[in-house]
Amino acid sequence: MPEAEHWSLSGRPSLRVLFVALAGFLVIALWVPEARPLAMAGIFITLIASMFSRRSARRRAATESAKALSPWPDRGIKTVLQAMNEPAFLTDSALTLRFRNAASEVSFGSFALGDPISMRFRSPELVAAADAAFASGQPRTVELLERSGKERYFQVDVLPLPGADAATPSFLLFLMRDKTAERSIEKMRTDFVANASHELRTPLASLIGFIETLQGPARNDVAAREKFLNIMREQAGRMSRLIDDLLSLSRIETKPRIDADERADLAVILSSICDAMEKRAAEAGLAFSLQLDTESGVVNGNHDELAQVFANLAENAVKYAGGGEKVVLGVRPVDREPALLEAYVQDFGRGIPAEHVPRLTERFYRVEDGAASKAAGTGLGLSIVRNILQRHGTRLQVHSEAGIGTVFSIRLRKASQ
Repeated sequence: MPEAEHWSLSGRPSLRVLFVALAGFLVIALWVPEARPLAMAGIFITLIASMFSRRSARRRAATESAKALSPWPDRGIKTVLQAMNEPAFLTDSALTLRFRNAASEVSFGSFALGDPISMRFRSPELVAAADAAFASGQPRTVELLERSGKERYFQVDVLPLPGADAATPSFLLFLMRDKTAERSIEKMRTDFVANASHELRTPLASLIGFIETLQGPARNDVAAREKFLNIMREQAGRMSRLIDDLLSLSRIETKPRIDADERADLAVILSSICDAMEKRAAEAGLAFSLQLDTESGVVNGNHDELAQVFANLAENAVKYAGGGEKVVLGVRPVDREPALLEAYVQDFGRGIPAEHVPRLTERFYRVEDGAASKAAGTGLGLSIVRNILQRHGTRLQVHSEAGIGTVFSIRLRKASQ
């Protein structure tokens, strides 16, 4: 019989070796008393190895049996699945892996044919969906959270397939679509609505509170009325700035890339910002200076949008450059890139902690850092900067060192003559 043949010692060299080793350890244990502890350990290890060898052999036999009982479905399906860019794999009715495409190996690494999928995917929901699909003959859909490395979300469609000679399901096809980017966008949208609501609710609650006070206890108190009206004006201004920034962000996000023939003079823009920020900088104990290290600062770009970018960066420098004495706005050539100019805003303040730098351009993200966190702002300025620069085909670069300061720099293509 096949089973007897499978387990015969003559057909299993590894088992012969194990039994010879076991016999040898028994002889040592009986005839060499001083070596008995070592021999007993050898006997124990040999028995354990024998047990695992038999278990492995049973699994191989079960896999071969399943293959024999479940004829392969239409072989053309392998070609189709292999051509797909998304992970896909096939299992038999025992949820044993029978085929995987190249995309699944890229996404999940290699896992052995013949292994149960539960060894690779620690997801009871996935196994339950597979069992339900096989039992009902109907497709099932489930979400899979993959936590190896960074978190990734997949939508898994489990489709029952008949075997080559059977109408009932013999195989399951798993089609996996990566939904990580969509989840990220949805989270950003949810966070944006929550943050915008919070930012609007705070000054609105303040306004309502002061209005109620003016209608009640402070009705006839001239000094209190003047104080409260000034606060109300500040809060109304904060709401107005937030709404303006939201509208600006929405408007920029819907615009296409800039036209190739648009021109902007960085020297003119930065000089104008230095003049406009002089009073505010002086109030903060800072001095603005202009550093031009190029003959021409004309680049391919939209003048008004780039002016908004550098105005935002200059305002941030005034708010967050505590401890510094000056802010430098400048334009310089780029080493080994003669077609580019680099414009920058540099402060000499306390710097930005490294863990915050990658998130600076997120909407409503603020660095919670003592006095910096108390600075007025909508939390949208650098997000607007990022979107404007994306329209210009470039990005914001940030270099910051604690106690030395921060440099925000932008590289733009020189305008053709």
